[in-house]
Amino acid sequence: MVHEQLIQFYKGFRHDAHPMAIMVGVTGALSAFYANASDIGDPDMRQLSCMRLIAKMPTLAAIAYKTAKGQPIVYPRNDLSYAENFLHMMFSVPTERYEVDPVLSRALEIILILHMDHEQNASTSTVRVAGSSQANPFACIASGIAALWGPAHGGANEAVLRMLKDIGSRDKIPEAIKRAKDKNDSFRLMGFGHRVYKTYDPRAKIMKQVCDQVLEHVGIKDELLEVAMELEHVATSDEYFVKRGLYPNVDFYSGIVLRAMGIPVSMYTVLFAVARTVGWVAQWKEMAEEPLQKISRPRQIYSGHMERKFVPVEKRGKGEGGDDSKAPAESHPQGTGPHSANSDSTPGNGVTSSRSMEATLKRVSAKVGANR
Repeated sequence: MVHEQLIQFYKGFRHDAHPMAIMVGVTGALSAFYANASDIGDPDMRQLSCMRLIAKMPTLAAIAYKTAKGQPIVYPRNDLSYAENFLHMMFSVPTERYEVDPVLSRALEIILILHMDHEQNASTSTVRVAGSSQANPFACIASGIAALWGPAHGGANEAVLRMLKDIGSRDKIPEAIKRAKDKNDSFRLMGFGHRVYKTYDPRAKIMKQVCDQVLEHVGIKDELLEVAMELEHVATSDEYFVKRGLYPNVDFYSGIVLRAMGIPVSMYTVLFAVARTVGWVAQWKEMAEEPLQKISRPRQIYSGHMERKFVPVEKRGKGEGGDDSKAPAESHPQGTGPHSANSDSTPGNGVTSSRSMEATLKRVSAKVGANR
């Protein structure tokens, strides 16, 4: 359960607010209800904060969904499991009794387990960076949710559903496959291949079994799901995709399962956040327990102009020293600000590699010495 006053926060959001926007706000707001959580040096408090976050996240997510639907919130039940409680709080209404489907609750449980943690991804790194400042854990997890919200990170299974809608019907799959093979076409098969797994995503093997079980169990006729199953069959038997290791990944199957379960697309990333909270708090707790703690401070180097002549405002842009083309030779024409020294060096983008950074520092040191 969550504090009754926290529930009042939900009433301050618009009825059409994205659930992830709500999750960022209410998760951070938990720090106002547990002030002692800021004492991250206390091991018991750290453990309690982790337990609170894991336990309350499904409740926060379900209330966000009910808020968007305009339905009364549903409280958790102690006799239900973690996954069962989430389905209960999502789909039950006061006017009728809701029985949790054991097949769907087991499927949801597997989805949560498979998404718990996955290396130093964007959101996990964000949590650790925020935690390095010794911020309270609720604020740290809220920062992770914000990073996860981005479509390049947590929106992969949403992208799968959008792609299936764009394809539309089974008879258009050959055209989609043809476009996916064309390097000059911007169309891509979403949910295929993985940045880490170059052959086959091991999580996808489990999710495919779950997907088959759920689709057989619900027995619903959904053209989008039929498109997904046909696309899977065609792509996995096509030499082009097999040779390149472009197999369906966990996002492809999880998106299909969530749709079959009746969970709306807007809640997909929220469900991802519920699962990933376990990994986030584990990473945060591990970092907080390290004997030597340092705040995260990525190194940067300025790669813009080294020295520029001051030009009065009224004379700028008139060819009287205000033209950037007349900048000193040691300047980087396209470098207009600080860039990460750890970034890859790309010609013309003003980003320096480690080697060019050292050369730049030597030039700066020599210039400073000459001016003394």
